[in-house]
Amino acid sequence: MTPGAPGVGGAKPGTVYLVGGGPGDPGLMTARSLELIATADAVLYDRLIPETAMAGARPDALKEFAGKGPRGDSKLQPEIESRIVELAREGRSVVRLKGGDPFVFGRGGEEAATIAAAGIPFEIVPGVTAGVAAAAYAGIPVTHRDHAAAVAFVTGQENPEKDESTLDWPALAAFPGTLVFYMGVKNLPRIAERLIAGGRSASQPVAVIAQGTTAAQHTVTAPLDQIAERVATAGVNPPALTVVGDVAIERERIEWFEKRPLFGRSVAVTRARPQAGKLATRLRELGAAVVETPVVSIQFRDNEAVGAIAARVAAGGAFDLICFTSANGVDAFFTALEDVAADTRVLAETQLAAVGTATAEALRRYGVIADFVPDRATAEGLLELLSKQALEGRRVLVAVASGARPVLADGLAEQGAMVERVDLYDTIATPLTDAQSEALAGADFVTFASGSAVRSLVESLGGVEPLRGPSLVSIGPITSGVMREFGLEPTIEAKRHDIDGMVEALLEAQVNQANPPPTTD
Repeated sequence: MTPGAPGVGGAKPGTVYLVGGGPGDPGLMTARSLELIATADAVLYDRLIPETAMAGARPDALKEFAGKGPRGDSKLQPEIESRIVELAREGRSVVRLKGGDPFVFGRGGEEAATIAAAGIPFEIVPGVTAGVAAAAYAGIPVTHRDHAAAVAFVTGQENPEKDESTLDWPALAAFPGTLVFYMGVKNLPRIAERLIAGGRSASQPVAVIAQGTTAAQHTVTAPLDQIAERVATAGVNPPALTVVGDVAIERERIEWFEKRPLFGRSVAVTRARPQAGKLATRLRELGAAVVETPVVSIQFRDNEAVGAIAARVAAGGAFDLICFTSANGVDAFFTALEDVAADTRVLAETQLAAVGTATAEALRRYGVIADFVPDRATAEGLLELLSKQALEGRRVLVAVASGARPVLADGLAEQGAMVERVDLYDTIATPLTDAQSEALAGADFVTFASGSAVRSLVESLGGVEPLRGPSLVSIGPITSGVMREFGLEPTIEAKRHDIDGMVEALLEAQVNQANPPPTTD
C-alpha cells in the first residue's frame, strides 16, 4: 500500500480499488467486489460490466463509463488513469471496475503504477477471469488429466505480422497444453494459420465462446483449420474467447450452461426492483436473459392513519386478526411498528392471515408464522378460507396498498367481522428509460405480478402496441383481468398465483413449445 499524498486543498486522498468484475455473470463477482461497490463514492466501469453488477451502488455515487470499445464515448488509457487520480485527490473512494481480472489483459498493472506514482493509496481486488470461466460455462475444462497438464493465456489482438511482435508462434504451436486467446476473433484466421505453420495439428479441436457466462453465450466448435470460417459464418462478434486444445472435445460430454431450459430466452421483469430479486434470480438460474424493467416503485406511508394503527397494535389487544395481502404490506407494517418502538411480541394474542406463500414467507422473516394461508393466492382465496372461521364480532385489520380492491374487507364485514382497513403503502408508476423500453420490446416474455404493473407499463409505453409482440405472462386471474381491460390477452397464466407459479408456467410453456403435440390428419 502506497502512503497517501495530499489531495485537493491538502485533504487526504481517497483510496482507489482496482476491482475485477468477473466475466459477465454477476453471480461470479466476489464478495469483496460487491462490498466495495456498495460503499464507493465513485465507480468507473468498463464496457463489459453488466448493469446489474452496479445495482448495489449507493444512489448518490458517481457512476461513470471509463472503458474502450466500439462506442462514441470510448476512453483513451491516459484519460482513464488521469480521471482515477483526479477523483481520488478529491477525497473520494474510487472503485475502478474492470471486466474479468484487472491483471489479466485488463491493463490493471498500468493503472496501479499510475496510482502509486501519484501517491494515492490503493488495493487490488482480483476477479474471475474469462479464460477460465467462459470455458467452464461452455463445458470445457482448460486443464484435464487426459488432455492438458498446462494452460497458456495469450492476447489475440496483437498483429501476428508486425515485426515487433513479442509472441513466439512456433513456441505457442509446440506448447504442450491448452491455448486460450483473449480478444482474438478478428485475428482468428491468422492465429490458426500461424499455429498450423508452427506445427499445431490442423485437426485439433477449437472452441470460440462469445459473450461467455451470460445468457447471450454462443459457442462455435471446429477443427483448427476450419474454425475461422465457421466463426465467420456464424457471425460471431467480440467479446469472444478462443480455446485451442484437445480439452474442447469435453464439451460434448459436459456442456451444461447452454442446455438450461430457458437459455436463449429473454424475459422482462416488471416488478419493483426490491421485489424483482427472487423472480429475476430464478429466471437467471434457468438460463434466461433477464430484462429488468421496473415500472412501479413502492413507497411506505408515514402518516397519521398508519401511525395510529401502529400505536394501537403496540398497545395490545386492538385486533383479533390481521390480514396481509402482500409482502410489501408486511414490510410496511413492521416498519410502522418499529417507528413506535414495538416488535413482534405485541402480536402474541393476534392471529395472522397471509394472502399467499410469498406473503407468509415475508412474515416468517420477522419471526412470526401465518395462521391462515389459502391455496389460491388471491383476496378471494383468502376470504374463502377465512369464511370457514367464526367471524361474527371479531376485530379484523386488513393491511393493504392504497387503491387495493375492497373484496377482502367487504367480504369479511358481510360475515359479521368488525373490519378496519389501513393503506400502508403506495404503488407509484416509474417511467422506463429509452434503453429499458428498447430491451423490453425485444423480449420473448413480459411478466406481470400485479395489475398495477400492467397499468404502469402501458402508461410508460404510451399504449399497448409494444406489448403485441412478446408473450405476456400473468401471475393470476386478477392481473389477467387488468390486462384484458387494455385489450391484451395473457399468453400464459400461472396456475399457482405466486412467483414460483409464474416460473413453473414459463417452463411448461417452453417445454410445450419445444415439444408440440402431434397433429392428426
